[in-house]
Amino acid sequence: MKRKWAALVLAALAGGCATHRVEDRSRTEAATPLPGIVSTDTLAAWLRERPVSLVDVRTDVSTYLKDHLPGAVFLHTETLRASQGGMPTQLLDPSSYADLFGRLGFSFDRPVVIYSAGETHNIDATFLAWLLAGFGHPRVYVLDGGYFKWLLEHRPVDQRYPRVTATRFPPAGFEPEQASLEEAERAMRTGDAVLVDARPPDQYAGEAGAQIRRGHIPGAISHYWQSDLTLAGFGHVWKPPAQLRAEYAAQGITRDKAIIAYCNSATEASHVHFTLRY
Repeated sequence: MKRKWAALVLAALAGGCATHRVEDRSRTEAATPLPGIVSTDTLAAWLRERPVSLVDVRTDVSTYLKDHLPGAVFLHTETLRASQGGMPTQLLDPSSYADLFGRLGFSFDRPVVIYSAGETHNIDATFLAWLLAGFGHPRVYVLDGGYFKWLLEHRPVDQRYPRVTATRFPPAGFEPEQASLEEAERAMRTGDAVLVDARPPDQYAGEAGAQIRRGHIPGAISHYWQSDLTLAGFGHVWKPPAQLRAEYAAQGITRDKAIIAYCNSATEASHVHFTLRY
């Protein structure tokens, strides 16, 4: 019997947490396509053939103003979370996300392709993909290699702002794949789930980090999210699926186990979640 995968994001800033649950892919894949990776070649073909909601999540708006993929809208990922009760980087309510995604022109009848700067910024794209998947959006993709790979291949960029018509994005049914803090604590006590720390190794070891409490959850496995990428030319892309499965399995992270991934504020864990899930 296949078990559930889960992604937990631990906000270690003050001992609180923002958490996320994942269903077994076999339960949903027949009914609803899941987010995935799209290559630069495929995206270029899509942009010629069909409407695509393209979103630029690079962290500095000045980079978007300089140039961006044709038709892309800009979204800073910090727009997607805010303090709640004094705790930073908490998720917004579903209606706030629906209003924002509607302003960006997202709808369920066209694919959403998210791109980051590439290199060390994939987490900005996978975080948004995780949220959109939580609304059940049927076609969400992350551009493999991001803006950097697109530019290296001398593909077109633009400086003009796109004309985007606002949509009515449905706020109902927001169920991001998440685990509760109680589930993480139970996994720590009983070992009934594998805890995966997606942060850099020095944070796992307690040697770095701005958190009040450093170190890692007892029993957690260190799997830095950037280790899922490989150099291709001058840019980084996801490793082949077989290689990823083998590397995760070597650490005891396999599909026959419940998996809880965590980081400091959801973004790094979203990359491990995306890699394992999709």
